[in-house]
Amino acid sequence: MNTPHRHGILLVDDHPMMRHGMRQMLELEDDLHVVGEAGNGEEALGLIESLQPDLVLLDNNMPQMNGLETLRRLRAMAYSGKVLLFTVSDAEDDIRDALRLDANGYLLKDMEPELLIQYIRDALHGALVISPGLTRVLAQALRSPQPHAAVELTERERQVLKTIAGGYSNKVIGHKLGITEGTVKVHVKNLLHKLGLRSRVEAAVWAMEHLRQAG
Repeated sequence: MNTPHRHGILLVDDHPMMRHGMRQMLELEDDLHVVGEAGNGEEALGLIESLQPDLVLLDNNMPQMNGLETLRRLRAMAYSGKVLLFTVSDAEDDIRDALRLDANGYLLKDMEPELLIQYIRDALHGALVISPGLTRVLAQALRSPQPHAAVELTERERQVLKTIAGGYSNKVIGHKLGITEGTVKVHVKNLLHKLGLRSRVEAAVWAMEHLRQAG
């Protein structure tokens, strides 16, 4: 019987009790494994190279170096693993900054444990994960001065947007839609221009808000 691959997770939180509780919960899962803990951002940065976690679960409100600055430093170090902000803050500025710093998700600490586990797995498989109820806040946080909701999209553009929101790469999107990777790139470029957005993350958030509303 094959042993399932266990994804390594680094817990970063200045509250030892929170880390202890998270470790106990995660270690109950066959496919997840806590490879280390850090009580602050500096400590986390020092552990990344040796531990090489698949995912960092990162608190934002920490002394000395908050989660956003830690995320900025992680990406500057070329850490390519997943990073989820796990925090009590639903402030628009924090959410916007996290996603623009290439976070793979933004989760609030009041969510149910089962949902947190699901979102961790989704993020590990490439999805952008957002706490329930935050998509409207995200859309507001990332909105540019032009109103995007009234923009007319073709059916193909809607399909591409939905797959972007699912966290898929251009190659996978092309396979799913039966078009070439190059064609996907053109669609993504055109969508960003048409919607007045600057990144795939902003496009994913826009899709979560407006395509869901449109059904």
